[in-house]
Amino acid sequence: MNTIPTIDLVDALASEYADKSPNEILALALNQEGEIAISFSGAEDVVLIDMASHLGKPFRVFSLDTGRLHTETYQFIEQVRKHYNIDIEICFPEAEIVQKLVTEKGFFSFYQDDHKECCGIRKVQPLRKKLATLDGWITGQRKDQSPGTRNEIPVIQHDVGFSGEAKQLIKYNPLANWSSADVWNYIRLMEIPYNPLHEKGFISIGCEPCTRPVLPNQHEREGRWWWEEATHKECGLHAGNIK
Repeated sequence: MNTIPTIDLVDALASEYADKSPNEILALALNQEGEIAISFSGAEDVVLIDMASHLGKPFRVFSLDTGRLHTETYQFIEQVRKHYNIDIEICFPEAEIVQKLVTEKGFFSFYQDDHKECCGIRKVQPLRKKLATLDGWITGQRKDQSPGTRNEIPVIQHDVGFSGEAKQLIKYNPLANWSSADVWNYIRLMEIPYNPLHEKGFISIGCEPCTRPVLPNQHEREGRWWWEEATHKECGLHAGNIK
């Protein structure tokens, strides 16, 4: 079994694996020593879970519950848990911090301010707490998901945003080179679960107040935080993508 790659080896690994298949990148990640988990929320992540289940290696999965997800998303998470017979580690925001935000600004302050404060409390802080216990995480990011922030993501990278002084975090993006069509071809071929909201025009699905269906030929990220600048739509989970 390989050891966790040191930061000076990450770029070399990213170059070596740049054109390898998602299965090969995922196998590399799951072969690394230390605590590594798949971050699960959407269609891409279920593809990773399905691939991991066929690799025959033990793997961990975690998901963020912001308290503002669609009912369909909660049902989807439960469906995936049962379908693969896996534990999904659910991460919750700190109740006192959420209560303070809602008390001071109400339930929909992000429409007047921007989404960063709410996402910071409901998503980024719980993620940071989880990642502090891990040596690496596996995401479903794709280069074509957001033209302004994700078009240069490597298949393996040092996660600058969530690394701490005591530990360096490695981030794996096995689907970086895949398109949305590749993801959905896999989902249909393997007949794996997906969020039923996709059948209603939703493509990129986040919290209920901040997600809406997109029209034909709109980019998928246009359904997220539609009242803000179109090219910088990151919730903070992958804020390192913003230059």
